[in-house]
Amino acid sequence: MPSLRLRVALQSSLYSQFILLGLPVAWMSAIVVASLAVRIQSQIYMSTRIIRPIFLSLWSIALVVEASAQSMTVEQYSPVSTLVVPSRKVMQAKYPFIDVHSHQNFLSAPSNRMRLIAQMDSINLRVLVNLSGGFGVNLKKGVEAAEAFPGRLIVFANVDFGNVDDPLFSQKAVDILERDVKNGAKGLKIFRELGLDIKDSKEKRVPVDDERLDPIWKKCGELGIPVLIHSGAPKTFFQPVDKNNERWLELDQFPDRQYPPDKFPTWEQVMTEQHNVFAKHPKTTFIDAHLGWLGGDLEALGNILDKYPNVFTEIGAVLAEIGRQPRFARAWFIKYQDRILFGKDTWGPLDEYRVYFRVLETEDEYFDYYRPRHAFWKMYGMGLPDDVLRKVYYKNALRLFPFIDALGFPK
Repeated sequence: MPSLRLRVALQSSLYSQFILLGLPVAWMSAIVVASLAVRIQSQIYMSTRIIRPIFLSLWSIALVVEASAQSMTVEQYSPVSTLVVPSRKVMQAKYPFIDVHSHQNFLSAPSNRMRLIAQMDSINLRVLVNLSGGFGVNLKKGVEAAEAFPGRLIVFANVDFGNVDDPLFSQKAVDILERDVKNGAKGLKIFRELGLDIKDSKEKRVPVDDERLDPIWKKCGELGIPVLIHSGAPKTFFQPVDKNNERWLELDQFPDRQYPPDKFPTWEQVMTEQHNVFAKHPKTTFIDAHLGWLGGDLEALGNILDKYPNVFTEIGAVLAEIGRQPRFARAWFIKYQDRILFGKDTWGPLDEYRVYFRVLETEDEYFDYYRPRHAFWKMYGMGLPDDVLRKVYYKNALRLFPFIDALGFPK
């Protein structure tokens, strides 16, 4: 049997090999102990020359198992909270509400319309605004489809910017808009492409405040219809896509949502152009979509609302910003309660709406948002007062859409 000195030397040699290879200490000890227990028939320990390859093979296998068990992507990491706090799931809104920001592209089929109305009824959604109405013939068809359920669906028109540098563009656009309104359009929706992607025939970007569009904004004021305008994108989409970017996950999953400075204007430039339009057309009512991408800086948004009394805003696709600052957001909602509309944007699973209800109505703490790429943080309820809830849910929208039958809503 080897001497104590030889056994210690053998042990030390194995430790050295495993330390160099980064094996955890607990594993090193287990393997070394096992090595000292292995004997040949003659009760002589195997030499390190024989045992080392065996142990290295075992270690390699174990390392692969350990790596597969402990390694994961950011998308896969979804810990279950152990926090236990009072909470309640809100299945439908406390009051009937009007959603001013939705996109419905499949309403031509009666079965789709019936399904949509049934889903609306299940969450107390009284009136839904379809912002993707198009223009011309498509707009007329969309309005006819919506009229199958009177008072439930509102359709907005859109603008065709395809021939923006045509000398007659402005007049043609105004003529089409007037015709669309006569055919039932109740507002105008401007998509984010204006100011970012739309270019003229010379490949020059068309800014949001392009003077060729002024007749359109003016006509909306004359017709008494609101303009729901989506300009820009989250500020983080214009910033470097690195470890400091809060929306890194979304930009990694959807690289086309990035707006690098060598190809696009800055976020500040686009939003300034939008605000120029607000200032230039005080007689036109604008709905600044997505909290004007200032959900993370509500004080700045408040300054805009103070400066431009013709501007409302809505909360579509920015609930994640509100839900992480419940105290300040609550105070802000109370202060600007006459200027905020309910909006959701994408028509997804109804449980997404229920997260909105929970943030607006309850004082629940630390609950999940429905889309991890928007928020890796938890939500908190604001617990808005009933009078504020009524305004956000329907009263403010009734002011903008006086043709809606108010009898379907509480006084």
